[in-house]
Amino acid sequence: MNRALGLAAAAVVGTLVLSPLASSTAQAGSTATRQQAAGHRPATLPGGYKHLVVIYEENHSFDNLYGGWGSVNGRHVEGRSDASVARQTQVDQNGDAYGCLLQDDVNLTSPPLSTRCKDSHNGGYNSHFFNRPFSIDNYIRPSDMTCPPPGAFQANGFLKGTGDPGGCTRDLVHRFYQEQYQLNGGRQNRYETGSDAVGLTMGTYKTRQLPIYRYLHQAGAPKYVLADNFHQAAFGGSFLNHQWLVAARSPFDTDPTATYTALGAPAKNSVLDANGMPTSYPQYAAGPPASGSTPGHDKVVDGQLTQSCAEIGVDKTDDYADACGDYAVNTIQPGSVPHGTGQYLPLIDDTTYPNIGDRMSDAGMTWAWYSGRWHKALQDAANASTPGYTKKAPLFQYHHQPLNYFANYAPGQPGRSHLRDEKRFFAAARGGFLPTVSFVKPYGAENEHPGYASESKGSDHLVKLLKAITNGPEAKSTLVVVTYDEFGGQWDHVSPPKVDKWGPGTRIPALVLSRSMKHSGVDHTTYDTTSILATIERSYGLEALSTRDARVHGLRNAVAIGGRR
Repeated sequence: MNRALGLAAAAVVGTLVLSPLASSTAQAGSTATRQQAAGHRPATLPGGYKHLVVIYEENHSFDNLYGGWGSVNGRHVEGRSDASVARQTQVDQNGDAYGCLLQDDVNLTSPPLSTRCKDSHNGGYNSHFFNRPFSIDNYIRPSDMTCPPPGAFQANGFLKGTGDPGGCTRDLVHRFYQEQYQLNGGRQNRYETGSDAVGLTMGTYKTRQLPIYRYLHQAGAPKYVLADNFHQAAFGGSFLNHQWLVAARSPFDTDPTATYTALGAPAKNSVLDANGMPTSYPQYAAGPPASGSTPGHDKVVDGQLTQSCAEIGVDKTDDYADACGDYAVNTIQPGSVPHGTGQYLPLIDDTTYPNIGDRMSDAGMTWAWYSGRWHKALQDAANASTPGYTKKAPLFQYHHQPLNYFANYAPGQPGRSHLRDEKRFFAAARGGFLPTVSFVKPYGAENEHPGYASESKGSDHLVKLLKAITNGPEAKSTLVVVTYDEFGGQWDHVSPPKVDKWGPGTRIPALVLSRSMKHSGVDHTTYDTTSILATIERSYGLEALSTRDARVHGLRNAVAIGGRR
């Protein structure tokens, strides 16, 4: 049985078939690709930069984190104050507005907070929160002891004084079908209804108190361009958007029925109700599977894979254009170590379905993926069966390592050397030997992810990374992109552009900056995660990985707004 994992770039008809564009771009190791890269690529990135650093943070929508940024050099930023009442007001599954925001984070429920608002939904409940955005900082402060102690977990968070310092909230669901339901066709008004964290979806942070904001507005800080129309490439969560960051496509599971006895049962296809939802939540009651569902399913299923094509009336096994079949969209483990428990994907065949790392290596470019505590995670994997062994990286997120899903980056393979520890990035930035392209993925406790990371501590770590770059010997020749993998289940008022069945999804924060930018500004250009790929590809003459990165805007305009052309 073929256990390679494919990444489809177009429709599947019986067997996997690629569109002419995707087919022509799929052979990473071809002579044509090497000749194009070697003979026709420009010498530098936009603005004449020689190094690109991409810092990939976790799980915040633009309005949640940057919605209070305000203007930059007199230029307006599309923020929370621009949200219409209709886009702020959350509605139930019948389309009726809530009177209050239901809360289940232990620090936002009533008690301990007041019961000033009463709602008749779901049999009636009391809440402190009216149906509108609210400031998390007013209730959970960075100094509050609400973060999970190492190895601990509580679904609704830790009551103040029972956790570690940092002001953590509970986590929020962020999955492929749930986000599409929450967006409600661009109305942006079902975030609460489609979430396990209900009213927390409407929480926001005081932007100007964030360490990143304070850093960029102090004397001597680098100039920056805020991209206020930047969206996550695909609907859903971290696993899928990391794949789009490196491959601009959704993964296809070529062996979904295999049972991996060491790591759990086979991956499952999702089964949706008539509203497109795969499960129930406190404010949502899932109905039976929609008419046309696969025979034998009498309940919805919140699986790792997309719904079967039969459920949407497509007479195919898999269809990329309709996002149906065995495409992995929700968290699933990589086939190579290190990995967690649960379902995992067979390795992706790079020779057929390349990623940006393959493209750059084939062109002779220097590059690396730096991950916080990568070496500790490898030690944990090697000692997993040792009695009494304590993990060195208990918050290492295996599904945040997209290249570890590809065959060329498995242990012993040529690409493995490009997967490095974040400590080596700090050394390279401070020592003046950055590769041409660096991807930086902070460790779990430092990546800003709600539920297990403190927003303030994560933002502190981001500032530490930026200082290492902008104070280093290659600062003036280095362009930095800071963005987030996805929205983390949190509300934003801007409708995503409609491109295909995969996304883009909710708007997310994005900054483009450099020590040698002349001035700060705002870029209203429509971007998504694959704009980063497009910038690399167009700068160095590399072929696009899919139709998305072939068509999306690159970041050249943002650089130009900063005064570099």
